[in-house]
Amino acid sequence: MPEPAETGQQEEQTPNPKKKGCLGISLPLAIGLPVVATLFLVGLGSGPLGKNIIGDVFPSWLSVPQPHPELPAEVVFHLFGFPITNSIVATWITIIVLAGFSFLVTRRLRIIPKRWQALLEFILGALLDFCQKVAGERDGRRFFPVVATIFLFVAFNAWLALLPGYGSILVHTAHGEAHLLRPANTDINTPLAIALVSFSSVFFFGFKSLGPGYAKKFVNVSQFLSGLGELIRGKVVSGLNGMFIGVINIFIGHIEFLSECVRIVSFTLRLFGNMTAGEILLLMATFLFPFVFSDVFYILEMLVGFVQALIFGGLTLIFLTVAVASHEH
Repeated sequence: MPEPAETGQQEEQTPNPKKKGCLGISLPLAIGLPVVATLFLVGLGSGPLGKNIIGDVFPSWLSVPQPHPELPAEVVFHLFGFPITNSIVATWITIIVLAGFSFLVTRRLRIIPKRWQALLEFILGALLDFCQKVAGERDGRRFFPVVATIFLFVAFNAWLALLPGYGSILVHTAHGEAHLLRPANTDINTPLAIALVSFSSVFFFGFKSLGPGYAKKFVNVSQFLSGLGELIRGKVVSGLNGMFIGVINIFIGHIEFLSECVRIVSFTLRLFGNMTAGEILLLMATFLFPFVFSDVFYILEMLVGFVQALIFGGLTLIFLTVAVASHEH
């Protein structure tokens, strides 16, 4: 073994690799930092915050017009007398993107998948695994189409809304100017429609699995009628006890039905409120501080869209799993 002193001398003699780039910084970073800093300063100066500090020194075309958020969707045109709003147009775009991507990827399937096929298989495989872990092998496969469709539709509605053109393209209509595209999730009708689809699926699978017995969850008068029969036959104590428990079961059935209606409302308002608040936050951040600073909120909105899609699809999966379980379970 070499002596410690010799080892130290060998390490000292080893030449250090030369650092590439500018001033010890990689070339992409050396170019990117000044660009980001310039955009940051221009965004600060061209926004209302900077104008109050340094005055109006930047050209007007760098400024973002003040946003005017409106809750009702704007009518773009009429189709067979039916008004088509900008949120419906955005919904059609989401459907076309999802259907077109699926068609282009799956028309030539390969045993060894390439990039886009591998991406699609990864997404669908993760969703199927999630369904099977919650609902089991058999029911997970049954619920997978509903849960996956809701998840992808909600997520892509949110992600496509971050692209240029949403909220910025104006068209002339019979009622004046209107925005061509509006994020679909920010129109309360779209979350309501998804919520109705979700709970229609819950009722469908519930009746398909349990038959008419599923209705006992909401209308359960058997115990009350049994107690009434015993009371007529002279069994006063057991009859009154049975009728009392029967009244409780009837009341619980009404509570269950009311909870189903409340779930629809909560589903709708949760998605509508979160996505609308995020849209207003993006508009105000872009107006107050254009360019670089607003990009942080775009990244945040991508995460919010994923979380909202996961919550909507996950809760639907849970309610489907509970619906097909027998009353005893």
